[in-house]
Order: sequence, then C-alpha cells, then structure tokens
Amino acid sequence: MSFLRNKLDQLKKPFNKGEKWEKYAPAFNAIDTFMFVPNHTTKKGAHIRDAVDLKRTMITVVIALLPALIYGMYNVGYQHNVQVEGADLTFFSCFLFGLWKVLPMIIVSYGVGLAIEFIFAIFRGHEVNEGYLVTGLLIPMIMPVGIPLWMVGVSVAFAVVIGKEAFGGTGMNILNPALTARAFAFFAYPTYMSGTKVWVAEASKVDAISGETILGKLAAGKEVTWSMWDMFSGSIPGSISETSTLWILVGAVILIATGVGSWKIITGGVIGAAIMGLIFNAFSVNPLMAFPWYEQLLVGGFAFGIVFMATDPVSAAQTSKGKWIYGILVGMFCIMIRVFNPAYPEGVMLAILLLNVFAPTIDHFVISSNIKRRKKRAAAAKLKTA
Repeated sequence: MSFLRNKLDQLKKPFNKGEKWEKYAPAFNAIDTFMFVPNHTTKKGAHIRDAVDLKRTMITVVIALLPALIYGMYNVGYQHNVQVEGADLTFFSCFLFGLWKVLPMIIVSYGVGLAIEFIFAIFRGHEVNEGYLVTGLLIPMIMPVGIPLWMVGVSVAFAVVIGKEAFGGTGMNILNPALTARAFAFFAYPTYMSGTKVWVAEASKVDAISGETILGKLAAGKEVTWSMWDMFSGSIPGSISETSTLWILVGAVILIATGVGSWKIITGGVIGAAIMGLIFNAFSVNPLMAFPWYEQLLVGGFAFGIVFMATDPVSAAQTSKGKWIYGILVGMFCIMIRVFNPAYPEGVMLAILLLNVFAPTIDHFVISSNIKRRKKRAAAAKLKTA
C-alpha cells in the first residue's frame, strides 16, 4: 500500500496548486480519495467528528445493495428462461443471462453520471461528489430490464444535471436523484416503462412474452397466480432489483446495523402502508383494494423504495420525530397511489418524491413544535420560581 501511496503522490504533483494541471485536480483527487481515506477535514459549516468519510458511507450502501442486485440479475435470467421451452433454469445459467443484460446498464449509468460529475467538479473547482457511487448503481436497479441503454443514459443525465447539480450537487438536492431518473424515464418513455412486456428480457424465439407485474394484473382486474413466497423471495416480474423482499431485508439489516439507514423511516413506512392497506381491505370494491395488506408490502418495489430510497439522508426528513412522520406518510401515500391511480399502480416512486418535497416542511413544524413546548416549560418554571 505504501508503494501505491508513493506513486499516487508522485502522479499528483502536476495537479497541485500553481502547477500545469491544477484545474483538473478534482478529477485526480476523486481517484485518490476513493482508494485512500482523505487527509483533509471540513473547515466551515455543520460537521461532526467521525472516522468514516462520505465515500466509505456510500460504499456501505453499495454493499447493502449487492444482495438485491445479485438476485435481481438471477431473476432477470429466470423470468426470461421460464418463457423458453427447455431452457436451463439453474441459478448459474439464469445469473449469467441477467449479468449480460444488467451489466451494460450499470456501465452506462456510471459512465454518463460520473462524466457529468467530473465536468461539474472541474468547472466549479470543487471535489467530485461522492453521492453518485450509490446513485449510479440505484438507477439501473430500479429500471425495467427491457429499456434501451440510450434511454438509461438520457435519464441519468437528466437526474444528475437537473435533479442534482442544478441545486448545487451532493447534499443540496431536494429530490432523490435515482428516483428523479426513473420519473423522467417513466414520463418521457412510458411505453418502455410500463406494460406487459417490458419487465422481462425479450427472446427472439418466443412468440409472446408474459411479463406483467402483480400490481399491473390487479389494476387490470386479472387474477394473480403467484404465491406469497414468490412475492417474498422475488421470483416475479418487476424492475431489476425491486422484486425480492428477502434480499432487500438483508440490505436493510446492513444499513441499520451500520447506522447508515434510518430504522425509524423504514419502520414508519411499513406502519403507514399497513394502516392504509387495512383501511382499503375493510372497504374493498376492486382487486387492488382487496389485495391483502401484508402482500402489499411485498410487491411493487415498496420494500426497495422504503429501504434504499426513502432513507436517503439528503432528501428525507432530518429530525427524529420528522423521520417517523415522513416514513408513515410515504407508506400511506404509496398504497393510496396504487389504489387510486390504476395507470401507475406501483406508486412508491411518486410517494417518495412527493414526501421529498415536503420533508423540509415536516422538519420545520417538528422544530417549531419543540420550540413552543420548551417556551411553555420555561414559562411554567419561571412562574414557579416567582
């Protein structure tokens, strides 16, 4: 490691202040600090003393995402192979097919996103933002496998430029960048983001591909044939890594155990969705309302959204009580959107984006309420001593 450190120090000399390539120092420093813990600290603004820098925090999230990603690749291959008569359904065969389909999407996402991040860092003269380590992986994970790569690239560019850099970069955005990319793709290319054939990889030798999601079937009044175990394990059509609640829970444990993800938001989201699901079950008049509340938690990307999207520390509520309120509302609105908007039954994306906008307002009222209570206690204490 010392050899590598010395080599990097030598290569860094032309990028130092006053040297020939000083302007491009942010690009080089991004590689340096990715490999080694940075030797600089914050000089102004709010900060805490901690041994873990932002890159290491982001890498923790990436590690938490890997179980769902690996299973997602397998499920892509499984959903494809099960359509082909006599196809090999072993894990290795399905995983390789999924890897072949998903890896190009990840490469495009990181390639386009990091290129834009580097350009903005050089133009503004600041360090490369670390947040895209997670965003670059999240975007392909929440996309349907059938979407063309150029659409992935355009969606990434929109999310980074409009949804993030326009607000000042990492830590300044009000909307989750990955969900911004998906929302852009959904409204810009609706035929590639919904329907019965976009959730599985096409096979040239298959005449008809059945890839409709569970919520899509319910919205169309069709019968659901998958078991609850299928929903929990994830062997159902859907976005690449959103189908398996089992492996998403593994990621949730990692995030909560490391303190990176908020258990209050996750728990609040489950409570909110369960409450709204129970209300609709009690007054059901259509298949979406009658769908059992506990199964609502297992489908439509709810688990993935509440664990990896709603807990985004930048766009979520920051106060302790605000996190509970924010999580509960995300869960409630997710189920409401599913039921009241059959055109988009998988409403977790819209629910999180909506609450992203209102997260500062939630925190404002929580803080204002705390201030009022403290003033009342102070006034009461003053009366007692008078």
